[in-house]
Amino acid sequence: MSDFGKVAVVMGGWSAEREVSLNSGAEVLKALVSAGVDAHGVDAGRDIAEVLKAGGFDRVFNILHGRGGEDGVLQGALELLQIPYTGCGVMASAISMDKLMTKRIWTGCGLKTPAYAILTDDTDFDAVVAEYGLPLMVKPADEGSSVGMTKVTKAEQLPEAYKLASQYNCSVFAEQWVTGTEYTIAIVGEQALPVIRVETDSAFYDYEAKYKSDDTRYLIPCGLEAEAEKEIQVLAKQAFDLLGATGWGRIDLMQDRWGQAWLIELNTAPGMTSHSLVPKAAAAVGISFEQLVVKILETTR
Repeated sequence: MSDFGKVAVVMGGWSAEREVSLNSGAEVLKALVSAGVDAHGVDAGRDIAEVLKAGGFDRVFNILHGRGGEDGVLQGALELLQIPYTGCGVMASAISMDKLMTKRIWTGCGLKTPAYAILTDDTDFDAVVAEYGLPLMVKPADEGSSVGMTKVTKAEQLPEAYKLASQYNCSVFAEQWVTGTEYTIAIVGEQALPVIRVETDSAFYDYEAKYKSDDTRYLIPCGLEAEAEKEIQVLAKQAFDLLGATGWGRIDLMQDRWGQAWLIELNTAPGMTSHSLVPKAAAAVGISFEQLVVKILETTR
């Protein structure tokens, strides 16, 4: 473990996901220290580059969620400082944080992702409903953890959903709803971990269901036949690679009633809390949380 040198577990930050990041970071830090790594928690502020340089850190475990941590900003600073770090590089981080850019790349490469319409103050909301139907999912393009998202089931709800999402100072879009089953696939290094089926009694897998509810169900095995699960793992790894992603991450997708998979998004610094999905998938193949964080640290670039 001494080969890792002095490791900064960078957490917190200034995004809407700060609280979740602090929780994830605390768990990662505890596990790394338990494994014998010289790890130190760093709550990231706008002076993070100066803090890391002054601290003499040899590498970074990036567990910043959302803007500042998953959008290429921290990655660019670390490249300048020449400090190895976990997760994707600058370009893949920036692309993956932008859900619209992610969808454009996947679509351009022939992978299926739900149709969408970009929303602005001048949008004809009735025309959007007429073209894409209901329900619709309205999302801010550059936020994670379901922040600012709304499931729209009535046409009159769309303007208010747009107003909520637009508070996050980024592009907003309405995505065609996929009725079916939600799956998530964690990737660590070159390995796609077992598929998890996510079930919730909420309108969708929102912030409450992800981080606070004890009623959300995570099914491993996921209920698919072995061949069908393998197909989803292969698709997830393909989608991951097409975005230039490296290290680790998590692909979320929906499978409709006809068995067609629809890619939703890539998370490049997924949650690592007690409710998080990557640790659950790792545990299903006998990888403890402590072993998992060390494996992720080994992927530093």
